[in-house]
Amino acid sequence: MSAQTVLYDIPGPKARARNWLYSVLFFLVLALVLYYIYVGFDEKNQWAGALWEPFLNGSTWTEFIVPGLLNTLKAAALSIVIALPIGALLGIGRLSEHKWIRVPVGAVVEFFRAIPVLLLMVFAAAFYAFYTDIDAEIRPLFAAVTGLVLYNGSVMAEVFRAGILSLPKGQGEAASALGMRKTQIMVTVLLPQAVTLMLPALVSQLVVILKDTALAGQLTIGFNELIRSTGPLTGLYGNTIPTLIIVAIIFIVLNLLLSWFASWLENKLARRKKAPKGAKPVHSAPSSVVMQRDDASGGAL
Repeated sequence: MSAQTVLYDIPGPKARARNWLYSVLFFLVLALVLYYIYVGFDEKNQWAGALWEPFLNGSTWTEFIVPGLLNTLKAAALSIVIALPIGALLGIGRLSEHKWIRVPVGAVVEFFRAIPVLLLMVFAAAFYAFYTDIDAEIRPLFAAVTGLVLYNGSVMAEVFRAGILSLPKGQGEAASALGMRKTQIMVTVLLPQAVTLMLPALVSQLVVILKDTALAGQLTIGFNELIRSTGPLTGLYGNTIPTLIIVAIIFIVLNLLLSWFASWLENKLARRKKAPKGAKPVHSAPSSVVMQRDDASGGAL
């Protein structure tokens, strides 16, 4: 019996016909919705060529769009770089056998997961304004990154925890039988394997970080991200809808590139997990954990 028939029943002729019918109906409804949107914009004269002409001018991109895009990428990159290790540490902390570590870490994770990102940014902006000497020009960036890191780091902690718990218990037990310490087991055995399992969820969260940078453009924070930087453009030309469409396309392209990179990384990690030549798996434990190696490092992983 194939794996396909185990997971679900192969649809018969009636089921296949019904699925085709549902697909056709879905695309028809989608086409009607898009047509309705197009007609609505056309009645408001939003497709007029004069509204799109500014985007053919290089100064529009250099003065409005590119600076905002660079700020968006800067905030997203800093947030990702900081949130990933924080999320990993918090996730490992929630798995600690020591209650004095596990309970406070759990409280921190649940607390920051429950607060909207925008509120965290507002509180961070107020904190930096009243209690630090950070220059006012870069304070919005600090507030945006702080809010994104606190929220997404807490969410990633749950992703890391779930990924580690999803591994078979035999992985850690086999490594423990070899005399490895708990820290070694976590760093060299469990985390490398869990990362591959967590990649889809992590990529989804990275996309969320990229999109949530738009929240920092609110007046209370004042970060000049992509959407905020195009505000003067809509004021000059009255082309709000075309501008938002261009911004949406930019975000879509960025997220597609991020997803493509994640797929490439996942495939590369999967290839690296193949046993090297000369490796002799030990059958008394999972081969991905216990493997005799001939290379210079020697020993067993």
